[in-house]
Amino acid sequence: MFSLRRFDSKKRSQTTYFLKPIRMLMLTLDQSRPGLQVAKGSLEDAPTDEAKWKAVLSRDAHFDGAFVFAVRSTGIYCRPSCPARRPKIENVAFFAMPDEAERSSFRPCRRCNPRDARSLSEGWVYGICAFIDANLGKSLALSTLSAKAGLSPFYFQRTFKKVLGVSPRQYVEARRLAKMKRFLRDGETVNDSLYNAGFSSRSRVYEKIASGLGMNPGTIRQGGRGLQIQYTIVDSPVGRLLVGATERGVCAVCMGDSDRTVETVLAEDYPSAKLHRNDEGVKEWAGAFVKYFAGNSSALKLPLDVTGTAFQWKVWKKIQSIPYGKTATYSGIAGALGTPNASRAVARACATNHVALVIPCHRVIGKDGGLHGYRWGNERKLTLLKLEQKTPVKQADSC
Repeated sequence: MFSLRRFDSKKRSQTTYFLKPIRMLMLTLDQSRPGLQVAKGSLEDAPTDEAKWKAVLSRDAHFDGAFVFAVRSTGIYCRPSCPARRPKIENVAFFAMPDEAERSSFRPCRRCNPRDARSLSEGWVYGICAFIDANLGKSLALSTLSAKAGLSPFYFQRTFKKVLGVSPRQYVEARRLAKMKRFLRDGETVNDSLYNAGFSSRSRVYEKIASGLGMNPGTIRQGGRGLQIQYTIVDSPVGRLLVGATERGVCAVCMGDSDRTVETVLAEDYPSAKLHRNDEGVKEWAGAFVKYFAGNSSALKLPLDVTGTAFQWKVWKKIQSIPYGKTATYSGIAGALGTPNASRAVARACATNHVALVIPCHRVIGKDGGLHGYRWGNERKLTLLKLEQKTPVKQADSC
């Protein structure tokens, strides 16, 4: 079973994003930040009592699942990250598992819920994440990872996905894509970048692109240079609407008060692409939006060519499942994805959506019923909601 050793305090700032799954997932594709750095020594080594006490004093969540500590003066046991006030060391006893503490007549803390299955599993899951980041160039099959954790493949995969919201394979591929993108942007060749990132062949990379992860490696390396985008601009109830597309699908939907405004936004979103207005060539794409504004709720089921992190795509897919005329909350989407504390991350995913209406982030509102911002302005957001609902705005607790 995995347990994480004590981290040096000077290194803690480099690794704190692993404390919360959502913060880690937001970095999987876009950031150049290094993976979790593990202190020297085997991850399988059990922490000493001294290390346990230091973990308790610092409320180090990395040790959750590695042990629990009990307080003799209160008769309660907690996990290391419990926010409660710290007891005196002489009143503390350490136990490997909650069952051992309860056999010694201690009862679980209601504040940190040390028996919670997710809490107990997080320690080894983050240990596996650190192992993956350090071994991206090696074979990381499910059997290899589950054996490293000392668990059955079935239980390993189920628990890993429950904690992080993605499967082990998806996590490995996301980390390899992130590494490949860093190499590409540093000027390495496509071949060197994909092999140095741990991919076995070009086909594996292009499989991920075909499944919806966006631009190919050559385009990334050139910062979008050479990408051909044709667009048209039409009138709509929310002003001038620009629809841009590549040969693979819609890549941009912009709203504004004038043609110049929406063209400027397109140029800012794709600074290195070749942009060409082609009203006739994009007429079919634009026609789908005209039908949508006329009340056709299924008109915008269009192919897309946009890039995003693994987490952003999970959010966008969830948003696309919100029924026409309905709304969902940021917190509801976060909860549905298994990351209830990720409301802000969901909002960021909405803000980085380049294909408004096709990914209808205007249907996402605050828990209090407020609009809470929209890239194209709250007035347009309200207009779109009223067009779809034809009644006062109503919210749904989840999507």
